[in-house]
Amino acid sequence: MAEVNSAQVVKEMIEKIAKTIVDKEDEVKVNLVEGERTAIVELRVNKDEIGKIIGKSGRIVKAMRSLVSAASAKFNKRIILEVPDA
Repeated sequence: MAEVNSAQVVKEMIEKIAKTIVDKEDEVKVNLVEGERTAIVELRVNKDEIGKIIGKSGRIVKAMRSLVSAASAKFNKRIILEVPDA
């Protein structure tokens, strides 16, 4: 059975969600820094649209982090979502 790169799956999921939320889809950048046991998914968007990603009282970014947490538990790997400039 082919091995699934869990961090890559999470990266693609975050990228799709972010592109759905913002107006300038082409400015969504998702970077993946992968270690042996931990992976960091870094989400960058246009600074004019950072509020859309964060949401009111941080609700949207918290929901995205919950999804990442659930996926990381399934894949038995610690995956962290970071949103710089937030």
